[in-house]
Amino acid sequence: MTGDIDRRRGYPTALLYALFFSVLLALHAPLLRLPYFWDEAGYYVPAARDLLLRGTLIPYSTPSNAHPPLVMAYLALAWKILGYAPVITRTAMVAVAAFSLLGVFRLAQRVANTEVAIASTVCTALYPVFFAQSSLAHLDLAAAGFTFWALLAYVENRRWRAAAWFSLAALAKETAILAPLALLLWELIATLFVIPSEATVLGPVREKSKLLVAFAPRNDKSVSWPAKCGPLFFPLIPLALWYAFHYARTGFVFGNPEFFRYNVQATIRPLRVLLALGLRLWQVVGYLNLSFLTLAGLFAMWLQPLRDNGEERKRISLEVQFAFLAVIVAYVVAMAVVGGAVLARYMLPVVPLVIILWVSTLRRRVRLWRGVVAIVALTFVAGLFINPPHGFSIEDNLAYREYILLHQQAEDFAEARYPMARVLTAWPASDELTRPYLGYVTRPMRVFRIEDFTVEQLMSASYMRSQFDVALVFSTKYEPPHPWFERWRRWQQWKTEFFGYHRDLPPAAAAQILGGRLIYIDARHNQWIGVIEMEPVEEAQAAIGFQQRR
Repeated sequence: MTGDIDRRRGYPTALLYALFFSVLLALHAPLLRLPYFWDEAGYYVPAARDLLLRGTLIPYSTPSNAHPPLVMAYLALAWKILGYAPVITRTAMVAVAAFSLLGVFRLAQRVANTEVAIASTVCTALYPVFFAQSSLAHLDLAAAGFTFWALLAYVENRRWRAAAWFSLAALAKETAILAPLALLLWELIATLFVIPSEATVLGPVREKSKLLVAFAPRNDKSVSWPAKCGPLFFPLIPLALWYAFHYARTGFVFGNPEFFRYNVQATIRPLRVLLALGLRLWQVVGYLNLSFLTLAGLFAMWLQPLRDNGEERKRISLEVQFAFLAVIVAYVVAMAVVGGAVLARYMLPVVPLVIILWVSTLRRRVRLWRGVVAIVALTFVAGLFINPPHGFSIEDNLAYREYILLHQQAEDFAEARYPMARVLTAWPASDELTRPYLGYVTRPMRVFRIEDFTVEQLMSASYMRSQFDVALVFSTKYEPPHPWFERWRRWQQWKTEFFGYHRDLPPAAAAQILGGRLIYIDARHNQWIGVIEMEPVEEAQAAIGFQQRR
């Protein structure tokens, strides 16, 4: 068995990492110099910059969300060594993505074989959410990468190594603690109930034995329960120490009150949890063309396993499958309960596990499985460029690039034409205009901020016209041209009540309500932005009177 492991690991880790990094860097080359986007600009880059400039783990230029500081510290170190620039930030995150892909490869190679590992790694790299996040300064991809390496150590029964990786994952993002806790719960279930098992990938066949997910015989008295489960408890310690430090410095454990209300207090409602559960399930089995892989895997389950030299092709051991399933279920359920925005990137630690399981199933049961995987990979590439026929977060594919270019050009125009103006706009453009280090403007502009560009917000702003000179309006949410479920009023109500859905008025309508003149407009793939020049109050009143007389 050791020889088989060594054979499967014949690819040097350093060489594989260099390959993954080089390929990802080349594919992301057109994206590396883009200014910062959405949550990057709103929290993670300012927090990392605060750490760089003042050495503080608690950000001061933005309200603390209590996220653990590992990724921000990594970015601050990269800037300290190489200089502060978006290209440095994005290259550093591509390095994290390569590390995560290497973890996917080694994990799939360990639980299945090299063929499955190669196919799973290619599919993961091209999956739109993973690809889009690979150069963005968010936390989820780093947490996912540490989780993959922790799972690799776990299936190898290297408990304390797994504990170290899980601890790093939790210090990258707090939700990564779900994985070790899910495995702990699964081992408890396996202890309480008799679970028949086949031979594991970790040792010889023990006939008539019953094995835990821990890959040790159920009746093995030499391994105590604390020895088996202590390492899975361990990642709680560094996470608890971080929260204790955060509380000592801020007086809050889980971030500022507004962050906690939005992500926890406002989400724990039965109907919302049920709806979010459905969305989370879709994100792990069907979102952005993942449905093609899931359907192919389900159809393959109806086929008999293929045989090589008279023997059935091996499946991933049931112990590993149940361990993966425990982690997947934990993420689906927990992320349905907490998290104000139901973002697909939160599921990055488990989607590659789903990919590994389905690819292994296809290889075991479908003769032309490579062709099926190639088709799935092509659908993932298509998903990067073709938006789905329903609302989605533009950070999940290359739509985020269109957003950045729209804002970059419009804000260049606004700064050049109205350098001293007071600008009415909404977040995140409010940060883009006031923080030059985000890459949109050369000097701070004065901003009058509103929540969004709904009728209600614009009407309220129209009564305070003296407080701004220019309005920068833009699409804050992606609206497909022919959305699914558009006629289902109940779904629209649920989205509005539970998930913050609203409909932004287009620039021409916004200009009419604000009493201004639309002087700039641009649109790309159902995203838009406009600049409205406010008319003096006397001129606006005269124009309104003229329209009424007509």
